[in-house]
Amino acid sequence: MVYSKFEKARIVGARAFQLALNAELLVKVPEGTFADPVHVSYIEFSKGKTPLKVVNK
Repeated sequence: MVYSKFEKARIVGARAFQLALNAELLVKVPEGTFADPVHVSYIEFSKGKTPLKVVNK
C-alpha cells in the first residue's frame, strides 16, 4: 500500500510513541546504532513490520 506523507508521519509517530513507552521491538536494531524511538519506528515502517495501518472510511 502506498501511504501519503501525512499517513506515513502519523504511523511512524504513533509507533515511536509506543516504543518510547517500552513496547516490544519488531526489528533487530544493529549493534552500535543509537536506538532513538523515531529512528527504530522508521526502520520498522520501511521493512513493513509496523503493526499499524490506515483505514479509510
